[in-house]
Amino acid sequence: MQEMRPDRKKSIPFILIFLVVFGIMNIMVYNRFMKQQVTEVGYNVFMKMIDEKKIKEASITSSQIVFKDESGEMFKTGLMEDSDLYERLYQSGATFGAEIVEPMNPILYYGITFGIQILLIIIVWRFVMRRITKKMGDDPDMLSFSMGGRGKGTGRIYVKSKNDVRFKDVAGEEEAKDLLSEIVGYLHNPEKYTEIGATLPKGALLVGPPGTGKTMLAKAVAGEADVPFFSISGSEFVQMFVGMGAAKVRDLFKQAKEKAPCIIFIDEIDAIGKKRDASLSTNDEREQTLNQLLSEMDGFEGNTGVVILAATNRPESLDPALLRPGRFDRRIPVELPDLKGRVDILRVHAKKIRISENVDFDTIAKTAAGASGAQLANIVNEAALKAVREGRKVVQQDDLMESVEVVIAGYQKKNKILSNKEKLVVSYHEVGHALVAAMQTHSAPVTKITIIPRTSGALGYTMQVDEDEHNLMNKTEILNKVATLTGGRAAEELIFNEISTGASNDIEQATKLARAMVTRFGMTDEFDMVAMEVVTNQYLGGDTSLACSPETQTKIDHMVVEIVKEQHAKAREILQQNVQKLHEIAKHLYENETITGEEFMEILNSSENTLLGGQTE
Repeated sequence: MQEMRPDRKKSIPFILIFLVVFGIMNIMVYNRFMKQQVTEVGYNVFMKMIDEKKIKEASITSSQIVFKDESGEMFKTGLMEDSDLYERLYQSGATFGAEIVEPMNPILYYGITFGIQILLIIIVWRFVMRRITKKMGDDPDMLSFSMGGRGKGTGRIYVKSKNDVRFKDVAGEEEAKDLLSEIVGYLHNPEKYTEIGATLPKGALLVGPPGTGKTMLAKAVAGEADVPFFSISGSEFVQMFVGMGAAKVRDLFKQAKEKAPCIIFIDEIDAIGKKRDASLSTNDEREQTLNQLLSEMDGFEGNTGVVILAATNRPESLDPALLRPGRFDRRIPVELPDLKGRVDILRVHAKKIRISENVDFDTIAKTAAGASGAQLANIVNEAALKAVREGRKVVQQDDLMESVEVVIAGYQKKNKILSNKEKLVVSYHEVGHALVAAMQTHSAPVTKITIIPRTSGALGYTMQVDEDEHNLMNKTEILNKVATLTGGRAAEELIFNEISTGASNDIEQATKLARAMVTRFGMTDEFDMVAMEVVTNQYLGGDTSLACSPETQTKIDHMVVEIVKEQHAKAREILQQNVQKLHEIAKHLYENETITGEEFMEILNSSENTLLGGQTE
């Protein structure tokens, strides 16, 4: 690897600034401490001051007399023939004989001190530059390519170190690793590909939800290829002054070409790669930066050995010119991990902590369905923290299960106390969800019911875990899920003949599912397979917007209301038919605050009937 040296020419402005600052400070010091005025007076004034005994010190030379008064002010006068001069000075109490040195000429003094300061600045500057250069050459983990001038980049370049990220450190994304392994192979052995006429892919775009490991995959490519890895965020190109972002792009690619073969990784590329609009402004900084990026990516010659990796969770917002082959030849999805991927990720992170041998990662992975790699790493860490809080040195299964709930619903709010009435309502509400789910064929089995408040705001929740991984949901499954979501409110209506605010989140989710059935999934006879809704930002929660006439929107609203009402009635009917079990399970939950799926099924399958608090239909 070539040694990376700071550009000394670009250090000249800083040296000049130092010199100006030191000069100003020097003038201030001179005016305050060094500068003294010597007042030239006539010999008669000198004689008068002797008579008035105002002279404190005097120095007589062959050509002049220099003297000071009591305040220290300095005077001088010409020498005249005066035989009694020394006697009068003695009688006045003045000190004389020692030479009084006149102050140095201000211009001469400033010139000498300024020259000394220039010399000191040069010495210090050379010392600092040598230390920086030595540090950049010796650091095995990171070299910062310093951008001294305006418009320079602030990227970081990672080179080989003892703690390299490799593909084995990235679990749950096997397809993405397979696609990226070809890039690694090309960087290792380009002749193998050039023999057949293949060229190195210029770029690969990693797309997926936050926390799925896009940045780690890019680092793993650099670690496997054993080449320099330039890392920079898209937001670092965005500058207030027009042209600065483009200059940063030019400098980044210049550095990369000098260190080829290498990898450039641009995180959150949507910050500079957004689609260009029809704005009349031709001086837009973001657009100029994008144009420069497009030019640099297209300007590489055949086999320069520079590969560009970029990551984003908003691929739909990127400019088409940026996505075309020749710039980004590959689009690599980095999706949420499946069941096997979650197990692998948990095992990778579990190696970093002390963990019990009997931990069942499959059960934890099923419970954490839909979690990203970052969330799974957080689950393992939360489990370790819980073990430490409880004074144990080994993480157990219960710690991991509790940490899943912490990530999903937040910590337990131990200081939040529910009244007996509220606790009773929450018990029936949560059991209503669980009972409706259990009585429907296509609903996921209940694994836990709790009425302990959480920091997310939930006063309780029912956890359901699918036995198998599902990628598709049919109409019946969606309707059953809507019915399960309405089960809590249905239980409140059935038992208390009253409703509470506890179903707000259930209502939101049920409405969202019912609307998706009508507008996106084509599950109604009215609209058949016509899409009435457009989804954007699919990796950031999925914002939706209707794409239909106002009249059609009115029909959609009516259909959504009908679907939710039908499933609400269905849930109420299920609970009506199993009201004794509702009382029995709610009683057990009220007394214990938390029950497991096994306890729930045991009570559900038993023949005992017990009423809670004398409540009846």
